[in-house]
Amino acid sequence: MLAVFLLIGSIAARKVRGGTHQDLLVAGRRMPLVLALLTMTATWVDGGYLLGTAEGAYKSSFALGIQGGLCFGCSLILGGLIFARPMRRLGFTTLIDPFESRYGKHWALVLFAPAVLAEVFWGAELLTALGSSFAALLGVKLVLAILLSALVVTAYTMAGGLWSVAYTDLVQLGLVALGLIAALPFVLGPVGGFHAGLANYTAHSAQGAGLLPHHAAWGWPGTVGWWDVSMMLVMGGIPWNCYFQRVLSCKSPAQAQSMSILSGLLTIGFVVPPLLIGMAALGYPWPTELAARLREHPSETLPLMLREATPAWVALLGLGSIVGAVTSSFSASILSAASMFSWNCCKRLLLPDLSTRQMKVVIRWSVVLFASGALLMALRVQSVQALWFFTSDLVFVLLFPQLVYAIFDSKSNRIGSMVAFFLSLGLRLGGGEPLLGLKPFIHYPEIFAAFLPGRPQDWYDPATGAVLFPFKTLAAAVGFVVLPLVSRWTAHWKPARLLANLADEETLAADARKTA
Repeated sequence: MLAVFLLIGSIAARKVRGGTHQDLLVAGRRMPLVLALLTMTATWVDGGYLLGTAEGAYKSSFALGIQGGLCFGCSLILGGLIFARPMRRLGFTTLIDPFESRYGKHWALVLFAPAVLAEVFWGAELLTALGSSFAALLGVKLVLAILLSALVVTAYTMAGGLWSVAYTDLVQLGLVALGLIAALPFVLGPVGGFHAGLANYTAHSAQGAGLLPHHAAWGWPGTVGWWDVSMMLVMGGIPWNCYFQRVLSCKSPAQAQSMSILSGLLTIGFVVPPLLIGMAALGYPWPTELAARLREHPSETLPLMLREATPAWVALLGLGSIVGAVTSSFSASILSAASMFSWNCCKRLLLPDLSTRQMKVVIRWSVVLFASGALLMALRVQSVQALWFFTSDLVFVLLFPQLVYAIFDSKSNRIGSMVAFFLSLGLRLGGGEPLLGLKPFIHYPEIFAAFLPGRPQDWYDPATGAVLFPFKTLAAAVGFVVLPLVSRWTAHWKPARLLANLADEETLAADARKTA
């Protein structure tokens, strides 16, 4: 299967021969609608999407199971309705371009940091999910499989950039659909079919079969927490370069918008098979040993169901679907990080005189750099998923307000951007972060006790001490309010910059240097 991926990626790489770095980064802005639609969907339907949906349904409820897929899909739809047209019309190359155009190169480099870290941690989390799936399905942790997958993906991504990624995504997304659909009859059979499985699930699931949380079953902290995370996934799912890379590869602004909305609907549709597998897992007659293992490691719900409830050939198809989902998203993550680093950091800031040939070399070696970093983290760091979640909510808290005003507010300036950034960061860190051992130093439940149902201590997780108050959404909202206000108050010190196409600016600057 990996050999097929490599072959397809190598053939697609012919499209960039003799082209510019734009062919590697945004497919020369000539990607067909259907191809762009499918590569966008394949990027979002990753290993974490599949495993997390089944896990959430098994251990809690449908509401937790569908949260990721539903919110990711809504994020793509919202991005298409609001952001896709202006980003494509302005001809940007990466997510960082509007920040640089509006706020300047050096401050854009600060905003670049959470964006690129999120991509690298996401890539590492994908490889970790691949390793755990091999372990659950085959009984052996195949480090070699992780290494080989990373090597193959890096090779074809280096060779053809976004063209190779997009064409391999076609096959990988097809594997996801084929593997999961083939497994459904076998996993639903032992629980009596869909209707019997649903009745059993409604009676025995921890928090019910509702698609949205209800405070009667979840409690107010749990319900508010679900909506807080949902806001992070919907709004925070937009300011990712891997999303805008596909938007910017489309032939026109109208096509970019249509692609984003349609891929959002398709992404929501892919939530159904893993959700049903998680439902069936709750009523499946597990052997005692496996039942204990699944209670301890619910993230293995999908691969264990494939191993136990389906024939070997279906289990292999299911493993192929997981491998396809992981590799498609891993290629997107490393190309996205390499694109921002090579274009915004190297070309725009450090080495503006890079030729087209040199730029293509920088892009390709940047792919190797970020793929190697993600691979090392996947093999050595135990809390990759937690790091990814942390950087993802930083993307939501720090970058979403910045992106909105960079594109749509002609009066936003660098001072407003800096004040909003540091204020939102302080409010986010004030709620604490168990991953970093950071205790809360802003006690939100006590501050807002008059507005919260129950006692303030109910808004702390008894196991970890984490704050259940939606302080992430609050931190993003404060940045959203502060940025335009401070920009207008400081306009006489720092006038707002015009939003412009950086590629056009680069061409004009190169012409001026040649003339000189």
